[in-house]
Amino acid sequence: MLKLNSDEIHLWFAFSDEIQNVELLSAYEKLMTPEERAQQQRFRFAKHRHQYLVTRALVRTTLSRYTNIEPGDWRFSKNDYGKPEIMASEGMPPLRFNLSHTEKLIICGVVLKQDIGVDVEYLARKGASVDIADRFFSPQEVKDLYAVAEKERRARFFDYWTLKESYIKARGMGLSLPLELFTFHISEHEPLRISFDAKLRDDPSRWQFWLLQPTPHHKVAISVCREANKHYQLVMKKVVPLREEQVFVGGQAGGRIRNNV
Repeated sequence: MLKLNSDEIHLWFAFSDEIQNVELLSAYEKLMTPEERAQQQRFRFAKHRHQYLVTRALVRTTLSRYTNIEPGDWRFSKNDYGKPEIMASEGMPPLRFNLSHTEKLIICGVVLKQDIGVDVEYLARKGASVDIADRFFSPQEVKDLYAVAEKERRARFFDYWTLKESYIKARGMGLSLPLELFTFHISEHEPLRISFDAKLRDDPSRWQFWLLQPTPHHKVAISVCREANKHYQLVMKKVVPLREEQVFVGGQAGGRIRNNV
């Protein structure tokens, strides 16, 4: 079994367009529950059915690396806001996970005990542009966004977008959490920071964040609610579920990892 230290976050990267082996995909199908198979068939397009299949295989095989539970035996529940959680059983380690997927890339983040949120975005996605910042960002974030040079503004937009998504996913409350009530502060010369409106009743010192660009086409953010005075480290792996894994250093390309410690 793989050891997950209490100060580590393991990130598992699966590139869905690279996973096309028919026998392997058939093995993935056997891991899914009837409910998951039904959900897969609801997707209209084949590429979305394929991505869903790889996503379910990724989370199931990833969690089994840390326990003696078989990939097909995992069961999940959702909180009142729809965040998936493991249905724990006696003797199981206190694993927490979060999934995110976009065009060609799926990520599963795993940590012990703590709330975690992961978001990945495809930088060429339609409908995501600086023009919608007023609807989803805090007033300070909008101001800071437009203070950035125009040629860099779209990249900074995705910095804010992924960080905010990862935070609300970690909180497990979805869009019931007003996006204008928390602000990320991003600077080339200072660590990432978050601040909160008094209405939100959260403490910035509870949180650790990362912002990375694993490929030229993707932006990723991670949020974890940390134990007091603990600083977490990322361990990143590229994986083909049931087939192979390797250390993934793509997120370090060009020095594009930032965090708030």
